[in-house]
Amino acid sequence: MMKRPFKSGVSYALFTLILAIYFSLVVNIPIYAELYTIFNNINPVKIGFVLSIPIFFGAALNFLFNLFSWPVIAKPFFIILLILSSIVSYAGYNYGTLFDYNMIANIVETDSSEAGSYLSSYSVLWVVLMGIIPALIVFMVPIGIKQSPAKMLSMKLVSMALSLVVIVVIAALYYQDYSSVGRNNRYLKKAIIPTQFVYSTTEYIWKTFLSVPLEYRQIGLDAKQTDSTLAASENKPTLMVLVVGETARSQNYELNGYPRDTNEYTRDLGIISFQNVSSCGTATAVSVPCMFSSMTKNEFNRDVADNQDNVLDILKRANIALLWKENDGGDKNVAARIDKVTIERSNKNEFCDGMTCYDMALLDNLEQDIDSLEGNRMIILHIMGSHGPTYYKRYPAEMKKFKPDCPRSDIENCSIEEIVNSYDNTILYTDYVVSNVISKLEKLEDKYNTSLIYISDHGESLGEKGMFLHGMPYSFAPDYQTKVPLMVWMSEGFKETKNINSECIKKEAEYNQYSHDNIFHSILGVMDVETSDYKNSLDIFSSCKV
Repeated sequence: MMKRPFKSGVSYALFTLILAIYFSLVVNIPIYAELYTIFNNINPVKIGFVLSIPIFFGAALNFLFNLFSWPVIAKPFFIILLILSSIVSYAGYNYGTLFDYNMIANIVETDSSEAGSYLSSYSVLWVVLMGIIPALIVFMVPIGIKQSPAKMLSMKLVSMALSLVVIVVIAALYYQDYSSVGRNNRYLKKAIIPTQFVYSTTEYIWKTFLSVPLEYRQIGLDAKQTDSTLAASENKPTLMVLVVGETARSQNYELNGYPRDTNEYTRDLGIISFQNVSSCGTATAVSVPCMFSSMTKNEFNRDVADNQDNVLDILKRANIALLWKENDGGDKNVAARIDKVTIERSNKNEFCDGMTCYDMALLDNLEQDIDSLEGNRMIILHIMGSHGPTYYKRYPAEMKKFKPDCPRSDIENCSIEEIVNSYDNTILYTDYVVSNVISKLEKLEDKYNTSLIYISDHGESLGEKGMFLHGMPYSFAPDYQTKVPLMVWMSEGFKETKNINSECIKKEAEYNQYSHDNIFHSILGVMDVETSDYKNSLDIFSSCKV
């Protein structure tokens, strides 16, 4: 039978101090890894300053933990905190993930299949050793059983006072060093565990569940299709397919200068690739609502976006027929008011394995979906694309062109070459999917004026500067997470009907800078929807209409 550690129990003050030391020295290894890299580029570094950092963390955490170390609440609070912190530590150390508000929102909105892709024997072992075992010890240790309330309170106050003294002494000795490192590496404060993720989680819960909901606001109430477009649709309607990609970065697109053949399926199809396009965010929970919103990146607010019409609502109001097909775990409330079909991942067939589906599954019955709509129409395909870390699950074995790949979820245990190979295979497979959509559209040219727009929500880090995946706060994120591909294909009938000069678009795509800010207005413009909320200056097609 397992013996209880500290059988006679510990005081609340000692319990809190031990936890603070544990968090300072063990749980926070991600920030020490970051500091190691930073200090290697600083010469000289004061030894005293370096040694003071875990002491400073320990004192600060001891002060904060004392605020939550009380009878009844202490054990459940710190058990949960230990387990969650171990998960945060794993993601921070292995992927460079920072848990700000947007990352918390992205986690909450991730479905079970997506979340399961992060599970591996390595991640489970990390959480067991760092979180679950310490949590079990906390559960078993008696706390404050021989302390009177007065003694407990006095010891806690002394402990907190001593913590403040330590903080003040360290600040007096090394304030300039802390200030310099912090000022030049502002992201570091977001890496401290557990303060940042607890703050961000609290902020998310407050805004999502406890604050007064915003009143829903309709925009584009004057939206209507032009008379000429409505007249033309009687004989040959417009059909646009909008493919919303996942986790594709521009730097790995052959059409944007990448030396590998990652666009071998679309490069000869007359597709136009925009060379310099920025995302609105570094995670799906921000970027997808933002690109469909009338708000620009600088003014975007998710709460407002969720309670306001987006471009799909305006298109619907103008009697454009719409259908959203989903294979990426959720539309982030963008398609809440239009027809939607979700690929059933529990199916087992040539595209689905019961847990996840290849994006080709979205093309099943696509012709029937198109024919079921009336008038001018648009279908949105939300693909899984290059979602990691299980890149190898995004493409079938026969599409494994770049080898060796990384056939595992704990990509930190693969070489950079293997990770990049797996990622490039996902880009190639997405290119294959897009080419198949175009092939279907070409076969429908006698019935519709067809076009396709492909754009990704955000990019991905593949080990550059020790960083993996995505979701970094935008101000700290590398271009790999913020530069995304944008591609446009148009049939001759579409170009003629919309009066678009494709050579002009090619030049604009090569030399101009664009972003998700352009999507709202470009879709309205190219679908010939008139509304006072449309801005000609943000329409990528407007300057090339003849």
